[in-house]
Amino acid sequence: MTTLTPSQIIEYLYCPRFTYFEYVLNISQHEEKLFKVQKGRAVHEEKTKLNSHYLRKKINVVDKLQNQYLTNNYLRGEVDEVLFLEDNTMAPLDYKFAKYENKIYDTYKTQMVCYASLIEDNFGKKVNKAYLVYTRSKNKIITLNISDKDKEQLQKTATAIKQIIVQNFYPKA
Repeated sequence: MTTLTPSQIIEYLYCPRFTYFEYVLNISQHEEKLFKVQKGRAVHEEKTKLNSHYLRKKINVVDKLQNQYLTNNYLRGEVDEVLFLEDNTMAPLDYKFAKYENKIYDTYKTQMVCYASLIEDNFGKKVNKAYLVYTRSKNKIITLNISDKDKEQLQKTATAIKQIIVQNFYPKA
């Protein structure tokens, strides 16, 4: 494995042993069988069809690409929407099959930092923001700020994950 997914980063941050069990010992989580995973995929498909030409003027979108599979030297993932913004920056947008409950979960922030890094590396444009659309809260849009420090921490995390996998290192819980 040369690149990681946002899910692998999130699992590691929850507990580094997830990485060891799944990618060193090959114990599968069978995530594809979970209801919310299946429903989330269906929502993404529906939004792709319904919003194919819609540009979100309220957040200064001038163009977008949908369902972009991106890679760099340590990550890979599919971004629901890659947004081109008026200020010549870019941003990821992700649909969540969830209700907004006045807080942003760390898992969502981590995923968006991963996407920000992928966009910067593939398009050569700065990413300072990310957007979450909560489909079970009338498509409420939440803006996340993405800092260079967030992206640096992501790279450190990816290095630690690769160490576990490559060296068969059993981490602390």
